[in-house]
Amino acid sequence: MSNETPSTRYLCQRCGNCCRWPGDVRITDEEVTAIAGFLNMSEAAFTETYTRLNANRTGLSIIDRPGGQGECVFLEGLNVCRIQPVKPFQCQGFPNDWQFPGWREKCEAIEVPA
Repeated sequence: MSNETPSTRYLCQRCGNCCRWPGDVRITDEEVTAIAGFLNMSEAAFTETYTRLNANRTGLSIIDRPGGQGECVFLEGLNVCRIQPVKPFQCQGFPNDWQFPGWREKCEAIEVPA
């Protein structure tokens, strides 16, 4: 359980550490359309190239970088998101809308007044 109050908010510093955490980055049909368009790909090509069935088999997730340790395939360098303007809602919501256990030890987001 988190020690933060519901009104605690954080400002992302784009450290990229959340992009290196293993797990599912779930995407909706609307996000598939937006990301595929941003990458100038068909939705079918995007889905085949960059997605997989998520762990609970209820939808699609973005794949990890091949040979990586859970890094998102769209993470470039240390902290650049290749799809930043259209990144999934799940990514946009971290760490304010969701968090993983131990996130404060990894994330460089700063607390901001509510």
